[in-house]
Amino acid sequence: MSRVETVSRRGFLESMFSAGALVLGAGSLPFQAEGAVDATRAVWNPSVYLGIETDGTVIAVAHRSEMGTGIRSVLPMLLADELDADWSKVKVQQAIGDEKYGSQNTDGSCSIRDFYDAIRDAGASARLMLERAAASKWGVPASECKASNHFVTHASGKKLGYGELASLAKQQPVPAKADLRHKSEAEFRYVGKEVATIDRDDLCMGKGTFGMDAKVPGMVYASIERSPVYGGKVKSHDDSEAKKVKGVQQTVVIDRFKEPQIFQQLGGVAVIADNTWSAMQGRKKLKVDWDLGPNAGYDSEAYRKELVEKARQPQKVVRNIGDVDKVLASGAKVIEADYYVPMLAHAAMEPPAAVAEFKDGKVTAWTATQNPQAVQDAVSAAMGIAKKDVVCNVTLLGGGFGRKSKPDYVVEAAMLSKKVGKPVKVVWSREEDIKFDYFHAVAAMHMKAAVDGKGKPTAWLHRSVFPTIGSTFDASATYGQEFEMGMGWNDLPYDIPNHRAENGPAKNHVRIGWMRSVANIYHAFAIHSFVDELAAAAGRDRVEYILDLIGPARNVDPKPEGMKYWNNDQPLDKFPIETQRLRRVVEVVAEKSGWAKQKSGNGRGWGIAAHRSFLSYVAAVVEVEMDGKGGFRIPNVHIASDSGLIISPDRVKSQHEGAAVFGASIAMLGEITAANGRIVQSNFHDYQVARMHQAPVQTHVHIIPSKQRPAGVGEPGVPPVPPAICNAIFAATGKRYRDLPLKKHKLA
Repeated sequence: MSRVETVSRRGFLESMFSAGALVLGAGSLPFQAEGAVDATRAVWNPSVYLGIETDGTVIAVAHRSEMGTGIRSVLPMLLADELDADWSKVKVQQAIGDEKYGSQNTDGSCSIRDFYDAIRDAGASARLMLERAAASKWGVPASECKASNHFVTHASGKKLGYGELASLAKQQPVPAKADLRHKSEAEFRYVGKEVATIDRDDLCMGKGTFGMDAKVPGMVYASIERSPVYGGKVKSHDDSEAKKVKGVQQTVVIDRFKEPQIFQQLGGVAVIADNTWSAMQGRKKLKVDWDLGPNAGYDSEAYRKELVEKARQPQKVVRNIGDVDKVLASGAKVIEADYYVPMLAHAAMEPPAAVAEFKDGKVTAWTATQNPQAVQDAVSAAMGIAKKDVVCNVTLLGGGFGRKSKPDYVVEAAMLSKKVGKPVKVVWSREEDIKFDYFHAVAAMHMKAAVDGKGKPTAWLHRSVFPTIGSTFDASATYGQEFEMGMGWNDLPYDIPNHRAENGPAKNHVRIGWMRSVANIYHAFAIHSFVDELAAAAGRDRVEYILDLIGPARNVDPKPEGMKYWNNDQPLDKFPIETQRLRRVVEVVAEKSGWAKQKSGNGRGWGIAAHRSFLSYVAAVVEVEMDGKGGFRIPNVHIASDSGLIISPDRVKSQHEGAAVFGASIAMLGEITAANGRIVQSNFHDYQVARMHQAPVQTHVHIIPSKQRPAGVGEPGVPPVPPAICNAIFAATGKRYRDLPLKKHKLA
């Protein structure tokens, strides 16, 4: 008789490659807390981000979530550098959700940007306290003591290790901010250098603990049958056949969410079982009668036509400079085009999963989340308990892209734990992950420009219509939010005297959420494809045309007429829109790609696009080769990036390489559709991401050295890639594709 065994990923791989091995089943790894150390229990805990033990161990607290970006290493690396600690003596503690850390939302490419000063202050303050402690012990002025590589030394040659000084440093008063001396760039030991991430070896050996690995004693497993249409609820259900599945213990009805959705549970019927397999098999045998609600008639093709038609009509003005209508009516040559980007799913490698235990009026959760504080908020609201009574332990994330900052799956686990009286592990299948996502919005855009004799716009009009993320937080919201319009739409950096941006309303029929680079995806596609069309109509070189369009070096004021403008919630005087930096990435990517020497046509083409997002400037040049069978390959992608001061060049390079694949997937393959209110796609066979033969063969990342403040890295590489691909296809074939994905078209 076959038996089911719990096997680790490493054990699974070993057995797969062993001669004659047969694997009958796999369970979850025993849960291991990601932080084996605790800064709060260290001998000296000078900051919420730092602890130092008497043996010299430095405990650096990573309060953001690790999903492949390297942030769990990079923030501690910044701290260790300012502390002048020996990196080999640094251990990293993954923080639980706690407001004392400030925002823990690992979203919006802002972890370094938002905490650059705070982390450096923590390191510099502790370093000064160590120096003062040594000075006190030696009876010398602190100015004669210097911390370096885990020791404090005196001019006489005496030195003491950080561990030896920890107890003494604890007695020192916290320095005034004015007394802190931050390192200069020349003094950096780790910042800007190639330093391996702290968990690289463990991840390569299969030792990382992800959300799917979380396991606590006595837990049961849940698989949930949700309404096939967004907003539906259970009318009745028959679980008699489900209960016949071996291992199934019971079924539990979960109530539908109450508006607004935010991060609540969708609702449905949960099957509780001894293991995930039994729970999923039992769920398949449920018979549920649904009240499908008002979205049962949602059809994505009809909705597309509605959005396109709206985009062709005047809409709400979100930015206005000059007199666009007058110039368009003046008799100048006018060019216009419509663009469309479909709904998209996150499809991270690891689907959502969470373990939660409700006990004594409190909830403890273990999950892969981008925002443990959002877990506290959502679970406390759902359970009617205080936020402080929700403990969220953060595991590694097998990808996130914004999906895992929305903790509805943790709410499900917490609610079920209360109902069944045991810890519950909720595991989403890939099919559930795709069908019940917080989808990236579909968008229709209309572009129109009057051009002069050189093809440069004298007037520019663009309209965008899409269901807003705001509908997740306010069910009545239909217009784009200020932050969505500030993502490449009302902050156009071009030197155009007359410019108007408009936004039309759109009702949501599914959950709408942010995805990697958010509204920049569709806004960049429309704008930079249109720029290429204008350059083609003028017969001008694309690089020369883009530089002419950007115009002279200056700081762009997107609100000269009092319009509101979102700048990633940062003041424009701190993070201005600098056209000289946008020009520079265009110049660098053109130089590095050999643009001036490339010859497009006859099935081979080069395309370019440049975009500012998340306070960074990125330009991409893409080479395509048509295969003559309706397909193409991407031999080369060149990306030039100016994201300010770089902490970890290796992580920046990796994230831009990933962005090239992510952007190629959007351009070529990504599309979520709906019929009768139901999402059509269900797995990677019909919601595809770029395979090896479709992904860029080589991605060359050119990081521009900068002394500006650190800006975003994880997302800015995505927006220019899809339009650059389509522009390259036009250069290769002479055919223009204005709607994605390209798989819908028979390419020339």
